[in-house]
Amino acid sequence: QVQLQESGGGSAQSGGSLRLSCAASGFTDSPAYMGWLRRAPGGERVVVAAIGRSGGTIYADSVKGRFTIAQDNGKNTIYLQMNSLKLEDTAMYFCAAGSRPIPVGALLIPSVYANWSRGTQVTVSS
Repeated sequence: QVQLQESGGGSAQSGGSLRLSCAASGFTDSPAYMGWLRRAPGGERVVVAAIGRSGGTIYADSVKGRFTIAQDNGKNTIYLQMNSLKLEDTAMYFCAAGSRPIPVGALLIPSVYANWSRGTQVTVSS
C-alpha cells in the first residue's frame, strides 16, 4: 500500500523558516517524481515545488528563491525548506508522488500526481 507521510509544518512568523519532510513507502520502485503542493483557504491545490528521481527541480514563481526542495533517494524522502516566509504562504501543504517518468516541466500540474499525503498545516503570522 502506497503511503506518503509528511512531518514538520506548524507556525512561524513572517520572515521565518520552516521545514517539511515526506517519506514515501509501498512503491514497487522509487517514485519517479515527488512534489509539494498547497491549498490556501478557499483556493485550489497548486504545486509549489517538485523534483524528479534524477534530481531535476521546478518551482512555482511565488516561491522561487525562498523555498528549496531536496530528496534523499535512499530513503524515498523529500524535504521542503521554506525561508523568508510570507503571510500568503499560509496553507495546507501536501506531499505527492507519481510512478511514471514525465518531463520536469509537467510537474507543476497537480493532476499528474497519483498519490497524496493527508496534509500538514503551515501558518505564517505577522
